[in-house]
Amino acid sequence: MKHKRIITGLLCCLLCQFTAINAQPTAKEWNAGVVGWNLGNQLECSAPGQDGEAMAIGMADNSIKAETAWGNPVVTKKLIKAVKDAGFNAVRIPIRWQCHITNPMAMSIDKAWMARVKEIVDWCLAADLKVIINTHHDKWLEGRLTNQFKEENNQKLALLWLNIASEFASYDYRVAFAGTNEVHIRDNWGKPEAENLAVQNSYNQTFVDVVRATGGNNTKRHLIVQTYACNAEFGINNGDFIIPTDAEGNGNNYMSVEFHYYNPWDYAGECKCNFWGEPFKDKGEVSPSNEKTMTDFFDRLVDTWGSKGLGLVMGEWGVCERQKSGLTDAIHENMTYYCHFLVSEAKKRGISTFVWDNNHFGSGKDKFGIIDRDHGLKVKNPWVLQGIML
Repeated sequence: MKHKRIITGLLCCLLCQFTAINAQPTAKEWNAGVVGWNLGNQLECSAPGQDGEAMAIGMADNSIKAETAWGNPVVTKKLIKAVKDAGFNAVRIPIRWQCHITNPMAMSIDKAWMARVKEIVDWCLAADLKVIINTHHDKWLEGRLTNQFKEENNQKLALLWLNIASEFASYDYRVAFAGTNEVHIRDNWGKPEAENLAVQNSYNQTFVDVVRATGGNNTKRHLIVQTYACNAEFGINNGDFIIPTDAEGNGNNYMSVEFHYYNPWDYAGECKCNFWGEPFKDKGEVSPSNEKTMTDFFDRLVDTWGSKGLGLVMGEWGVCERQKSGLTDAIHENMTYYCHFLVSEAKKRGISTFVWDNNHFGSGKDKFGIIDRDHGLKVKNPWVLQGIML
């Protein structure tokens, strides 16, 4: 009898786990409490020796080796475990597809590349990490945001997501899809034209329509749509962003809006200012942006989109490492403060966060490394991780 009770208890436990994994969470439920990490500069790389800005679609030489083309080592299961052990509970996997397309007319994907993507997704799920996969650095899509290419790009985007979504239709609801990335006219990160905004809106609608049509778990899977350049400022004003129409019965319950937040840029990305926030305003070069700037912005997002039932995904954010003689310790203390403030204030509002980690270390612009993929998977900038996990 005792053994029977034990077996019954184990079966109930397994059933509860299965139910939790396969339940259909709303976008807001999916995002709640998510503190995520980006597998940066890996699966979104161009093929070895290929121009990363090229718009050509098709299989490139050695395209299967793209994940190491920008200088990072091959992704391993141990890396995913290190991410989990660091305290993250979700991974965003940016993916470039255009150099892995076997037939541009059908946007069919190289089977070896798809198998590699699935392998990494499976490692994440085995570690009980939620996952976002997207289209990232597909330049034919991101850089041709005009009416001239609108119809052609939407047709290709539909075929591409038909192929991706069909492959993942049976995956459980921990896997979310993001339709595009930082779609923008090349070298123009400023205010877009109305035409550019309209084309981005059309991409979002095409993405939602196609994924839902593939059925299976995709009928209510968490889908993530984007503003122009993933800059929320180009979506929360004057109706620039149009919420896609989801499948009948879904409402806005299974969609999120994605934005990227390297703000303030003078501090987080440009490294012009070494300090941020009221407690550090007398330490040195401090950004004019502060805590209220950030929380006011987050509140605008909630008022604009969260109030309509949509989830909110901070798909990328980060603060570059910097060092300065006599100030490095204070700078690192400030980075911890900034990371803690950002993540905690986002969590309060149900915004999921995914910090950018490109495995670049040192001091200055683009030094967003956290976990050192080249040297034993150690946390090389612990002051960043400490702030995130406080």
